[in-house]
Amino acid sequence: MKLLIILFTAFFLALIGTKLVYGFWDFLFAGNLGMTVFIIFTGLSHFRFQKGMVMMMPDFIPAKLFLVYLTGVLEIAAGIGLMIPSLRATTAILLIIFFVVVFIANVNSSRKMINIFKADYTGPGMNYLYAQRLPMQLILIAWVWYFGLYLK
Repeated sequence: MKLLIILFTAFFLALIGTKLVYGFWDFLFAGNLGMTVFIIFTGLSHFRFQKGMVMMMPDFIPAKLFLVYLTGVLEIAAGIGLMIPSLRATTAILLIIFFVVVFIANVNSSRKMINIFKADYTGPGMNYLYAQRLPMQLILIAWVWYFGLYLK
């Protein structure tokens, strides 16, 4: 849930900033900037915790390390894409698909009790998946849909 703190903190700081600088609450900008900060942060984590992220993937997937790095780069690009109005809708759709696919990796990770930070098998397991990760994925999907597609 630390990641949600990053999302909401960036959102509220951007919202307050737009009010102070422009005199109005710019929810569209703040919502997309919040997700941009969040997704760039998680994208960068692919380079810091790559061993644990490789362990998350199902065994049948080839080139796991390459995919970890690729998805990290794609997350950073998605963060940038959300801030470009002409790319926002397409980026939002792709991010929603990405969040669904990532959840599949989280199911695998929880079954194996993977701790991505330590790259070992001391992770929190299935309770974490249902109590924290699933609600977070739903929040992320709803957030991207609202600020990337619905609110214009």
